[in-house]
Amino acid sequence: MKTKTIAAVLPLALALSACTTVEPAYKDIGARSGACIEGGPDSVAQKFYDLRLEQGSTTLPDSNRLAQLQPYLSQPLYQELLGANQKAAPQTGAGALFTGNAEGATSASVASASSIPNTDAKNIPLRVQLSYKKDGDSSAKEWQNEVLMVREGTCWVVDDIRYLNVPQHAASGTLRQVLEHD
Repeated sequence: MKTKTIAAVLPLALALSACTTVEPAYKDIGARSGACIEGGPDSVAQKFYDLRLEQGSTTLPDSNRLAQLQPYLSQPLYQELLGANQKAAPQTGAGALFTGNAEGATSASVASASSIPNTDAKNIPLRVQLSYKKDGDSSAKEWQNEVLMVREGTCWVVDDIRYLNVPQHAASGTLRQVLEHD
């Protein structure tokens, strides 16, 4: 009698234990070697744009500036930028690489990621409101881009930038497409 009860309960117990096991949405979030910037995807993206604006250059970053940007960039994107740095600068105007506008940007504001419900997400696209205003000019050019943030290990990093409604004569497509074509 006891053996029959155990034999009947054991499969049921195993089935129930399988139902209560919680698996994350992803098993491997990749590895990251090197420095990591603290924060969620939106704060890391904002810090990236703040640093890029602080650097002030609209040219393709040299190796020193790329080294400063490395903690903010995915490993594949960083390698593509290093490769572009060793070749001639992309023809679209290097300011366009990170902003989509050949003149660059004078301000950037990254949208909050707080409304994204999936905390297990491996990649998150975020809108970035950009503007460019010349000194002494009363009007500013404004446009949006979308920055793709991905996880490498426990770090959020920039993996690509999609140029959305950029000003005329600016880059179109994505940052990676610009790097690929040059």
